[in-house]
Amino acid sequence: MTDYSDDPLAGAGLDTLAVRAGIARTHEGEHSEPIFATSSYVFGSAAEAAARFGGEESGNVYSRYTNPTVRTFEQRIAALEGGEDAVGTASGMAAILSTAMALLKAGDHVVCSRDVFGTTTNLFGKYLAKFGIETSFVPLLDGAAWEAAIRPETAMLFMETPSNPLCEVADLAFFSDLAKTNDCLLVVDNCFCTPALQKPIAMGADIVVHSATKYLDGQGRCVGGAVVGRREHMAEVETFLRTCGPTMSAFNAWVFLKGLETLRIRMQAHSDAALSLARWLREQPEVERVYYAGLEDHPGHALAKRQQSAFGGVLSFEVKGAREQAWQCIDGTRFLSLTANLGDAKTTIVHPATTTHGRLTDEQRGLAGIGQNLIRISVGLEDVEDIKADLRRGFDAIG
Repeated sequence: MTDYSDDPLAGAGLDTLAVRAGIARTHEGEHSEPIFATSSYVFGSAAEAAARFGGEESGNVYSRYTNPTVRTFEQRIAALEGGEDAVGTASGMAAILSTAMALLKAGDHVVCSRDVFGTTTNLFGKYLAKFGIETSFVPLLDGAAWEAAIRPETAMLFMETPSNPLCEVADLAFFSDLAKTNDCLLVVDNCFCTPALQKPIAMGADIVVHSATKYLDGQGRCVGGAVVGRREHMAEVETFLRTCGPTMSAFNAWVFLKGLETLRIRMQAHSDAALSLARWLREQPEVERVYYAGLEDHPGHALAKRQQSAFGGVLSFEVKGAREQAWQCIDGTRFLSLTANLGDAKTTIVHPATTTHGRLTDEQRGLAGIGQNLIRISVGLEDVEDIKADLRRGFDAIG
């Protein structure tokens, strides 16, 4: 049935929201969203300036925390994730930091999956600890360990699903119930899937965080982040950003808006290519194990099939041998990009143990299952047969 409500996007699908949500045209009648490259705004009167600064009147004040281009991005990613509101930040790590600083206090406790991005581990385990926020790290898939780790002062459960780099998949319905039972927030890093493949808020999560640098951009151009959730939580995050300044630039917000327009199409293409590559890797004699939830023998396959619409573009595999063999394989490729970034149109390859998770201790890496023979691939948009051929060059270089 056609929806004739005042909101023309009410009930719209993800692809429509990715192109249209958040647009507020100016008097110039532009079709593409404009970039408001300004640090400040002019007020019509002293009384208006006072009302804006005092919060009595809505409107732009200063681009550290109010910029129309950034606001369009915030409204669009909120619409895609199914959240009430969103806050754009300077990076993905700024999104996690802003969430923690805005919604936690000294004496609070966090339970975090131990196989999150290495820098996230350091943020919770080292820096937030300086402010009296203690974190317990537990295996993502061990529900009993999560339950045992929760204390009366636990205020937040934090996880990535799928995880980086082993692609483990958490049961969001279980963790949503666990968070609600214990009166704490469930925060999910949805970087690997994006709302094109997975919507944690619809499955009970309170807050979603993103590194917009990855798939939301899609071409490795800009650094940014986003926090999405209920309006009261986002108001606190916005207040932290206003005070402390981890601000998304207007130009970067515009780039992310352009990326969102093709998000679902790209995510499906990344997923299709990654599944083909994972199946091929499994057959290569140099490969010991492949980690990708799209493979039927992956422990999280059935769960990922239920709560995701596809399996994503990131996979990892172990070569037979140790670090030397992993490095030989990486160095033997000719066009795959050796970089720690992911979510790019260009396929990237990296050695997690010495890069993305290099600042973890040997014990932390061991507990997270990140061995020296592990290689992570973010499958891009090239012809998948060419990606396979380049990896074959890498395997042939192993001595």
